Amino acid sequence: MASFLDYYALSFNPFDKQCLKEKDGFMSSDFRQMTSRLDYLKTVRGIGVFTARPGMGKTFGLRCFAKSLVPNKDHMEYICLSTVSVAEFYRELCEILGVSLRGGKPGRFKAIQEQIEYLYREKRQPLILAVDEAQFLNTAILNDIRMIMNYGYDSLNCFTLILCGESHLNNTLRKPVHEALRQRITVHYDFAGLSDAEVPEYVRHKISVAGGAPSIITEAAMASVNSLSQGNPRIIDNIMTDALTIGAQMERSVIDPDVILSAVNNQNLG
Repeated sequence: MASFLDYYALSFNPFDKQCLKEKDGFMSSDFRQMTSRLDYLKTVRGIGVFTARPGMGKTFGLRCFAKSLVPNKDHMEYICLSTVSVAEFYRELCEILGVSLRGGKPGRFKAIQEQIEYLYREKRQPLILAVDEAQFLNTAILNDIRMIMNYGYDSLNCFTLILCGESHLNNTLRKPVHEALRQRITVHYDFAGLSDAEVPEYVRHKISVAGGAPSIITEAAMASVNSLSQGNPRIIDNIMTDALTIGAQMERSVIDPDVILSAVNNQNLG
């Protein structure tokens, strides 16, 4: 049997994030809100916090922002936290900035600050540091981040820090121990998810980007996707990938609610 790509005349799986180019992203309200805040943050420098449930598109938003930067003007680095100790955090930060790992924590701290200041004052390319999965940052690391940002008796912002994480990062930042860090936060946005009106627009947009006809899915099926996904793009992508696969296997020229239900049952989402 032909793949669902052939069956539905798609050039690629539009619901596979690996196939999606930044320029083809869906301009949801969350995406626009994040982008506008990142653009502002790049100008003023400081701390931006972006939180959401898993699968809401935070990392894709970062990808698009990074793609929009001017190479000779902006210097962005990205860390996705798979480690949580202070020593490992310093090691990763030193490596991405290209500074020496010698001197223990005091030496690394000084080298990091000097390199950041060099990028700001000499190269005129202020660092934009994005830390993904920031909900794993512990108190010690958050305290050190605050100290790293202290320049000129706390009178100067030399770089931009972007913290992206799951919603419980907000609970961490509300703790009294992080009051000083919280006061430094310039912008803060918590993703709302795709609205009821955006879900069908999102699905149609993705199908169109892959060369397919939006009519391959019925309005009733779209309503089912909306109610089952709770506006979460990753869940929509998973449902739709299974629905296209099952629809082709069942030789359904149009994805209807029955196909969506089969996809949901296949993923044990019901």
